[in-house]
Amino acid sequence: MTGQERTRRGRGTGTPELYDFSQPMTLTREHSRAIEVALQGFARQWGTILSSRLGLLATVDLERLDLTGYDAHINTLPASTTGVVLQFEPSRTPALLQLPTNLTMTLVDCLLGGPAVDLGMEFRELTEIEWKLMSDMLQLACTDLTNAVRTIGPLSFSLRTVRYSPSFMQLAAASEPVIVGHFQMTIGPVTAPITLMVLAEPVIAALREADEESGRSVEEQAAHDLAVNQLVDRLTEVPLPVTVRFGGHHMSAAEVGALEVGSVVSLRHGVDSPLDVVVDGVTLAHAAIGANGTRVACLVVSTQEEA
Repeated sequence: MTGQERTRRGRGTGTPELYDFSQPMTLTREHSRAIEVALQGFARQWGTILSSRLGLLATVDLERLDLTGYDAHINTLPASTTGVVLQFEPSRTPALLQLPTNLTMTLVDCLLGGPAVDLGMEFRELTEIEWKLMSDMLQLACTDLTNAVRTIGPLSFSLRTVRYSPSFMQLAAASEPVIVGHFQMTIGPVTAPITLMVLAEPVIAALREADEESGRSVEEQAAHDLAVNQLVDRLTEVPLPVTVRFGGHHMSAAEVGALEVGSVVSLRHGVDSPLDVVVDGVTLAHAAIGANGTRVACLVVSTQEEA
């Protein structure tokens, strides 16, 4: 056997990597590196802000980056934890920043002037005052994250709400590809892992758009921007059927067959309960019954994002 043959055989003795056909989306080396650089910048800046706010040495380090399915990621999280739901723009999709209970309570204690120690507390939900303290700090984290991902594209993050049971959040379809950044946060002697999850499609779309723009001339870019703006303008003019509906009610086939003029169907919808505002089968808002002049109307009282 020649030296060249041995080299070829040696290269083929590595452990094969299984391909998951349910997750066909992949990250190129360039795209993975771009996301890592952005998240590393976020981690450094967030650690600096935490140190100044807490008066203690705090560091945040990016450990690794994963591309996986939403359900697969959620199954790795504790059954009860602090799940901070973020709004990811411009795709208007949710993102999830997960902090374990011991780290959350340490942060709250430090924000109140306490020492950086692991309190060893069992899980509990944050009180209104504790969430106010945390939300102020997390707003700054969203600003740092937004500034960091500007290297990828015109992306931004904002704080939405907090949830405590990841398995009941249903932020995306089970098989939806997500990008997960795994971080290690250290505050004094307390160290804990945290994760940041975003839907993969909008991030990869922004990276691909940046790749396309980098290869265009000034004239080509101007023509592309004009075409995109015209498309957006036309899309905003597309008529959409909007339905306002009461809550549904299940009936047996016999009951449906017995319906006739004068039959009364109980909807089991409270008189004070809001109606659903539906577009193409998707509930976008909730509304109260009202009137506009001589016509029946509805008043939107909440959007689905606020619900």
